[in-house]
Amino acid sequence: MSAAATPFGLVPAYHPSGIIRPTAYTITSGYATGILSNQPVKIVPSSTGEGTIAAAAVGDRSIGTFLGVSYVDANGVFTFANKWTASTTGTNITAFVTLDPAIVYNIQADDTLTVADIGKQYDMNTASGSTTTGLSTISLDVASVSVTNAMYRVIGLTPGPDNAWGDAYPIVQVQISEHQNVASIAAY
Repeated sequence: MSAAATPFGLVPAYHPSGIIRPTAYTITSGYATGILSNQPVKIVPSSTGEGTIAAAAVGDRSIGTFLGVSYVDANGVFTFANKWTASTTGTNITAFVTLDPAIVYNIQADDTLTVADIGKQYDMNTASGSTTTGLSTISLDVASVSVTNAMYRVIGLTPGPDNAWGDAYPIVQVQISEHQNVASIAAY
């Protein structure tokens, strides 16, 4: 039974083809917001940093989840990290993110869900996590259920012991229903 709230972000579970391929993007040197592993990201649409990625906020359209970054720091040292520390400066910045809209993700809900919630859409809770471990702790915001569109569509329960519909904090499988590269998919 998922009785403990231990959110772990938006973790890629599988792709129907059997292969999840990270895509390389960049982050603007000095970007002032931290990005943690398994945190949703978006492509920056503004003229400042256009084409780079940034942390997605609640309700944003996104492309996937952040998997890590490599860069050459201000001292000329090549660095690979599972997080982007706010205001880091460097060169040759390569951020690895999921991109394919068919990817299925695991995420913990912040309240009870039932099998009747398959097809419904929800936003995430405010982005948070640990800068020590570099891991996101976002969860599915059950109170944000939408009859039209929201960030994620529940497609099933994540298989595993002690995880069932009706649990206090079930772990569910979702797809991005408001993907930046695809038209929004309406709730069932």
